[in-house]
Amino acid sequence: MSMPPKKIVIASRESRLALWQAEHVQSLLRALYPQCVVSILGMTTRGDQILDRTLSKVGGKGLFVKELEVALLEGRADLAVHSLKDVPMQLESEFTLATILEREDPRDALVSNQYASLDALPAGAVVGTSSLRREAQIRARWPQLKIEALRGNLDTRLTKLDRGEYQAIVLAAAGLKRLGLVERIRQILAPSDMLPAAGQGALGIETLVTRSDVQTWLAPLHHAVSASAVLAERAVSRALGGSCSVPLAAYATVTGDSVSLRACVGMPDGSRLVQASAAAPVAHAEQLGAEVAAQLRAQGAQEILTQCKG
Repeated sequence: MSMPPKKIVIASRESRLALWQAEHVQSLLRALYPQCVVSILGMTTRGDQILDRTLSKVGGKGLFVKELEVALLEGRADLAVHSLKDVPMQLESEFTLATILEREDPRDALVSNQYASLDALPAGAVVGTSSLRREAQIRARWPQLKIEALRGNLDTRLTKLDRGEYQAIVLAAAGLKRLGLVERIRQILAPSDMLPAAGQGALGIETLVTRSDVQTWLAPLHHAVSASAVLAERAVSRALGGSCSVPLAAYATVTGDSVSLRACVGMPDGSRLVQASAAAPVAHAEQLGAEVAAQLRAQGAQEILTQCKG
């Protein structure tokens, strides 16, 4: 048996949602290890600082992770808590995703002060999102709507909506629920209408490969069912070279010993959308992701991704 920890430092971004996530993990660890002092090291990342350009143009979602990883390497923190959809598909060799927590609602949500659903929005209405994945799916299904970029943390995005800059915005349901903003949700978008991002709604805890002590402390927090779904989704993205400059969606559900996976890739202008799905035993979740990626590739996904990167 390893010794129970005396002190744990959690690295976190300083946005309200990131701090909620870190505090959530802090409370879980305090419950597991009552004698342990669990503190949070708040940090501002490049992703939080650059707000005038879309993420895909400034280096992708890894911008939210890098500074936290430096804190792990320098020994200033023992672990970092991430929203999994912000975590690059390939981690640097020094790091490991030690734990995936039980997933919150993985779906997207429509927030609007005037309209109850995407169907209710009039032609030409402006919908805000900075996600190429959401843009591709909205344009394919609701071509009459106008999409405009929306950056900033959750509160900033809601403020822009409330100022009337957009008729509606699309956000992850999980973030709204975690911050007690459920009343802002007008419509939860069914995965059949809007396939979520790989890992959406799940929290991942990253630590150093060499910190087997930390990995042992975190083991009780790991949620196997959520992990199987998320690993399948991330495997699609990894097989297709996924980053946030790619309009890729992947969504898996686990029933008993089986995992079902759906994924799609689309042009951000909505002109092309290719979809694929398959199921496999939970033990083969990652192979399932690779198989669905191969199906997408057979339908021309690689051409779409190459054009998007171009």
